Formats: sequence, C-alpha cells, structure tokens
Amino acid sequence: MSTTPKPTAFDTLAIDTEVVTEILVGFLHDEVHKVGFDRVVLGLSGGVDSALTAALACRALGADHVIPVIMPYRTSSPRSEADARHVCEALGMTPTVSDISPQIDAYFAAHPDADRGRRGNKMARERMTILYDFSWSHRALVAGTSNKTELLLGYGTIHGDMVSALNPLGDLYKTQIFMLARALDLPVHIIDKPPSADLWEGQSDEAELGFGYAAVDNLLYHMVDERRTPEELAELGFNCEFIDEVCQKVRVSQYKRRPPLIAKLGVRTIDRDFRYPRDWGN
Repeated sequence: MSTTPKPTAFDTLAIDTEVVTEILVGFLHDEVHKVGFDRVVLGLSGGVDSALTAALACRALGADHVIPVIMPYRTSSPRSEADARHVCEALGMTPTVSDISPQIDAYFAAHPDADRGRRGNKMARERMTILYDFSWSHRALVAGTSNKTELLLGYGTIHGDMVSALNPLGDLYKTQIFMLARALDLPVHIIDKPPSADLWEGQSDEAELGFGYAAVDNLLYHMVDERRTPEELAELGFNCEFIDEVCQKVRVSQYKRRPPLIAKLGVRTIDRDFRYPRDWGN
C-alpha cells in the first residue's frame, strides 16, 4: 500500500466562502422569483443546516420574506427550540411554533409497539406536511436544508426532510456547511453543538451513522467528486472496511435520490425520454 498521507477533510473540502455565498444567494433569489414567488418557508430546528439555509435566504430575499417554522415534539430537547429562536433573533426573522405532539401521539395511540425509528419517520413527514401547508397559505416555496453528506448516505426521510422546492445546501458537504456557517457569523454554539435531527432525546447524527462527518466527508469527496475506485481510495490510506461501509450506504440509498420509477410503455416516458429538469416550455 502507498505511504502517501491521507488528505484531511480541510485540505480537500476547503471552499471560497465569499464566492459560495454569492452563488447560493443568487440561486435563491433567482429561482424563487422566476416562478412567481417572493418568499420561502423552512423548518428551523436549531441546527446548523437550517440556520445556514435561513441566513442565505435572508440575504437573498430579506428577513421579512423568510418564514421559519419551529416544530417541536414533546420529547424534543428544549435547547433546540431555544437555539432556533436565537437564530431568528440574530437574523431578524419572526418564528412560528407548531407543536407536532398532538397529531403524532394520536396516530401512534393505535400503534403503541412502534419503535423510535418508525416514530422518527412519521415526525419528519409530519413536519414537512406543515411546511407545505405554510407554503400554500403564505405563497412561499419550501426551502430545503439537506446537505450533500446526508443526501449521499441516505440519511434523511423521503417525503420528510429530503423534500423541498429548492435546496441551497445540497451540493455542500457537512464539513463545508460548518465552514460557511462560520463565515456568515452564525451563532457559535449552534455551529459547535453535536448535529442532531432531534427526533428523540439525545439523538446524534454521528452516533447513528457510526462515524464522524469529517472522516466520511473526506472519503465521499474522493469517492464521488473525484470518482476514485475502492482500490484507489485504499491507496490514499482509507480503511477498506470504512470504504465498503460507505459505498454500501451510497448504493442502497439511491432510490431516495431519484424520482419515482415509472413503468415504460410509451415512446417518451417522463423519467427517461421526457426529461426536462427545469424550466421546460419557457
């Protein structure tokens, strides 16, 4: 095996935060307005991803045109709501709180044996139905908060937190999210706290995944962006078991990253032959 030192996440994932900010602010401004909207709605969890999406949206549209919705469950950490409110105060946004406990508890009263994974999926989807209700009532596009690491690993819920009309963070690895959040002067305690979906008390992203974001981002960059083979990744110094584990997560979660499969019958099937990812007919 080569003795070439394994590149660090900082080496491989460093970004020009000024340029990235300009691109993402322009993206939000243009994509919202070109379809006839002037505001966005997003779920504000108190974590760094939603805080960063909110900060970018405020720069693009103005704080009065960003609708942050805080959606706690009864077992959610009180710190999460406090942190979400702190973000609103720092960015000049007015938050709305929608407690999801009544509808979640009513549903699972009929399914008392449901494990916490099943409950977590229901919570994620319940939150998204609330955001899309706000989208309708406030004529606001839903802004996504899923980052590239989560999307590649399938660490998200279909029709839950993975759903949005547009997503400014989807091509940024978690390590890069931290870099950009610091550059935009988001509250330090929100950037530094352990990432969590806050689906149950003490839930931690990295504990669930089984590895840290810095390590997996470094591997994913070489695997996805540079299209290196497992053999080449091993030559760079990555552990073979780690390579296999991450490759498997990316492979088995592909169904989450694509539209629903349509059985082909005609000449131009929507997900194959009739593919216009945006702005068709303009």
